[in-house]
Amino acid sequence: MKFKDQINTVFELKNTPQRIICLVPSITELLVDLGLQNSIVGITKFCVHPSFLIEEKMIVGGTKNIKVDKIKALQPDIILCNKEENTKEIVESCREIAITHVSDIYTIADTLALIHQYGKIFNCEAKSKHIILEILKKHNNFLNFIENKSIKKVAYFIWRKPWMVAASNTFINYLLDTNKFENIFKNQERYPEIDLKELQNLERIDYIFLSSEPYPFKTNHITELQKKFPSTKIILVNGEYFSWYGSRLLKAFKYFKELHNQL
Repeated sequence: MKFKDQINTVFELKNTPQRIICLVPSITELLVDLGLQNSIVGITKFCVHPSFLIEEKMIVGGTKNIKVDKIKALQPDIILCNKEENTKEIVESCREIAITHVSDIYTIADTLALIHQYGKIFNCEAKSKHIILEILKKHNNFLNFIENKSIKKVAYFIWRKPWMVAASNTFINYLLDTNKFENIFKNQERYPEIDLKELQNLERIDYIFLSSEPYPFKTNHITELQKKFPSTKIILVNGEYFSWYGSRLLKAFKYFKELHNQL
């Protein structure tokens, strides 16, 4: 059967892949929820959900740095990558070893399309359909919850030294918008470095969000920034719920409701 991944690469599968290497943490979690745990032979050191996988599966590197020899030795039928998580060089190296599927996620619709395709690729269509329907139900419920909320201006920090934020054309920005959080950096691209002085000159910022990943912001960073932004509420947020796609969305909308109640 022929397939086209999310960067429009066409590939053909003669049989259902039995040996999967996944280089994307959020997709590793999705594979387990699709019932494919026993087919996973290799993961990255950042594939921390579910936690027991790190002990069970071969670690083949990180998301930006892989051990090609380890991947070859595992003899995968398919390798799962992501355009943002993995480099072009990694994808090219993987393609020399096995069929390589690359996801490219910006919206919930992109996520649902990926889950649907995985259902076909891995012959688990009933489970993929169930996850899709559950995400849609929880998403619609959240949209009702958020309907009468006012729009708030936010900055979403992902890194320190240099200070970096999530901007447009990111899944984070999409979920901020879903929450009626207007990203003050929505006119910039991807993950720009910013000058805090630039931020201080803005008329209004309702909230500054400090993500738990990729930089592990802690309460001492709130104290650091509060001195520069005394009238802005600064909050630590769980980055997994804003940046992990796949089945993490089954839990994300509950977290978003809790966050709004906290605000």
